[in-house]
Amino acid sequence: MNIFNNKWLLFLCLLLPLTGTGGAVRAQVQVDVKLDSAALFIGQQTGLTLSVTYDAKQKLKMPDIKKGQLLIPDIEVVEVDKPDTSILNEGKRMTVSQTYTITAWDSAFYFLPPMQVMVDTSKYESNSLALKVYTVDVDTLHLDQFFPPNGIMELPFLWSEWRLVMLGGLLLVLMLVCIGYLYHHVKHGKPIVRFVRRKKKLPPHQVAMSEIERIKSERKWAEEDSKEYYTLLTDTLRNYIRDRYGFNAMEMTSAEIIDRLISENNEEALNELREIFRTADLVKFAKYSTLINENDANLVSAIEYVNQTKIEVDPNAKPEPEIIKETDQKRLTQVKIMRVAIGVLAVLSLAVLAWIIWRSADLLM
Repeated sequence: MNIFNNKWLLFLCLLLPLTGTGGAVRAQVQVDVKLDSAALFIGQQTGLTLSVTYDAKQKLKMPDIKKGQLLIPDIEVVEVDKPDTSILNEGKRMTVSQTYTITAWDSAFYFLPPMQVMVDTSKYESNSLALKVYTVDVDTLHLDQFFPPNGIMELPFLWSEWRLVMLGGLLLVLMLVCIGYLYHHVKHGKPIVRFVRRKKKLPPHQVAMSEIERIKSERKWAEEDSKEYYTLLTDTLRNYIRDRYGFNAMEMTSAEIIDRLISENNEEALNELREIFRTADLVKFAKYSTLINENDANLVSAIEYVNQTKIEVDPNAKPEPEIIKETDQKRLTQVKIMRVAIGVLAVLSLAVLAWIIWRSADLLM
């Protein structure tokens, strides 16, 4: 249907010279308003452009028209474009244009009221416009041409679209588990990796013989201080007895040690040990002075006692290691590293969570 082949055609032709472009000029301010189309069907849209030309030194305030606002009943503003500014006369004058997209919801002949602008403290108005809105003719004789609206179509669930989201969720769970694990160790001061040094543990007789050789090499003890010499010698034997027989000989007297060893050693070995302890007690408590050959004899007796009572080690046996734990400095370094790791994992977890939420929302839209 041609909207201009209508009884209103003559009326519009007479009216358009008055309403197609409205203008008002006062004090060098010109306000123009125009429609892209003066006639349209219900629901169609057209542009309404307001242009204001004024001196560059003046201050302009455009009408406060917002999206969704009704200019008049049944005439709604669908969109409000940003103002467009043009410079005229080498910057002396300016033209500001703003376009409003409007639509109509009922068929009628509408008069759009003048639009007002403020330039400095003065009001300026445009001319009014006319808009003809036509209804849409419906062919009631051929109803089979019209179909009801389609129902809501449910999209199929595709695992391929959600694969990355599920992998991201798994990664998030793993990072949260790591954060919890690290936090538990930091809170209780437990390192994740224990740095230990494993040193081969020597049998008791080898430790004792090594210490006796050291005492033997430092003969000045025998010559200058017999008390220190016998203290070192008896302490070496006490440590050997403790490791060899499993009782704390360091806290026992010489007589108690001999009584404890009666069932373990033969008489010859016990006699050598008694002589060493007797001489040592005389030197330490009775200020007894010994000769160099006597000291050497007791040193040899100590070696003989160790050799007679030692347990030979099976060469095929796996040696028992002596474990030396890590220092506190290494433990503190591990705690600092774990704290940094917790912070990094927390930031990454938030990033992964944000991505999962964004991706899920995008797939559900």
